[in-house]
Amino acid sequence: MSARPRLLVLTSTYPRWVDDPEPAFVHELSRRLTDRFEVHVLGPHAPGAKRQELLDGVHVHRYRYAPEHWETLVNDGGMLANVRRDRRKWLLVPGFLLAQYLSLRRLVRVLQPQVVHAHWLLPQGLVAAAAGHAVPWLGTSHGADLFALKGRLFAMLRRWVVRRAAAVTLVSEAMRQRLLSETPHARALVMPMGVDTSQRFTPGHVRSSDELLFVGRLVEKKGLHHLLHAMPQVLASRPHVVLTVIGFGPELERLQSLVTQHRLGSHVRFLGAVPQNALAEHYRRAAIFVAPFVETSTGDQEGLGLVVAEAMACACPVIVGDVPAVRDVVGEDNGVRVAAADHIALATSIVSLLEDPGRRHALAASGRRWVEARFSWDAVSQRYGELLTELVGQST
Repeated sequence: MSARPRLLVLTSTYPRWVDDPEPAFVHELSRRLTDRFEVHVLGPHAPGAKRQELLDGVHVHRYRYAPEHWETLVNDGGMLANVRRDRRKWLLVPGFLLAQYLSLRRLVRVLQPQVVHAHWLLPQGLVAAAAGHAVPWLGTSHGADLFALKGRLFAMLRRWVVRRAAAVTLVSEAMRQRLLSETPHARALVMPMGVDTSQRFTPGHVRSSDELLFVGRLVEKKGLHHLLHAMPQVLASRPHVVLTVIGFGPELERLQSLVTQHRLGSHVRFLGAVPQNALAEHYRRAAIFVAPFVETSTGDQEGLGLVVAEAMACACPVIVGDVPAVRDVVGEDNGVRVAAADHIALATSIVSLLEDPGRRHALAASGRRWVEARFSWDAVSQRYGELLTELVGQST
């Protein structure tokens, strides 16, 4: 057996290659645990990705779940957004779950890990629980698996999963309270993902006075459509404002039509996907980072809003939609919360902050200090490493 205990990470979202714009927080945590564990990650294959590779010290195993050109269930917006946009993708779900289950069983047999970490209670936690092996496992919920999957069936599945996990972590207190309302006696801990505050997301020296920035998947809960509806009022007071949009997803066509509808063509730039290592420069340059999060008609909402913490780490003042989870990140002294579906209130908040550079500076400085203390990857990986090490002791 390896000198370090083996950790097997189960996920549906993971970088397909170096500088992939897909969310990378599972990889960022995994690679920071390689000093304590021999880390293996099991995730779905995607067109152009390698079946197996060593990425930053992490052994990555990707399972096939369909012919390669059909392996499009999880990328470019996430699984839930993809199946809602194109109902035919539901046909990929059974193969996805079966392939994940069989691959997990095989890797547990071959690698004999001492602990498993399943990111998202549904479906990865469900697969880990169904596998029925004796290895203790940690389940982590990131938001959509708790907020978007509503109804008795999903609540029953979550309870079944949580009762079989050695522990469960959630990335915000709002999520913890939601889970405890379903499963009151669960061992549920608030442990967010992290931000690289030491090297990647750091303050800069040159900042625009009129650039707004949005970063995120182009899906309904991110609320970008509300920001576009608010832009005409912003421009009435600040005619030189430009909004930069970084991200990709199923809402792109709808959002571009709103730009045309409101005649915002010269004031909105869609940059598409931007590699993580280039993202910080945009945070450093923007006057304000705007994340107009909302709760969707299906109940889906943001689980934490890690892009907000990234912006704050770069000393960029932030305005966010006031959904419960972001209150773990943004308070009165380090940012602005607003009901983003109220377009007048959203526009007023933006204009007010643009016209008050002193307040922007104060919020930015406070935000940087808060994120360093709470969300640095050093602190986050230390907590996860200690918890996973504790669970190794339960291995039979």
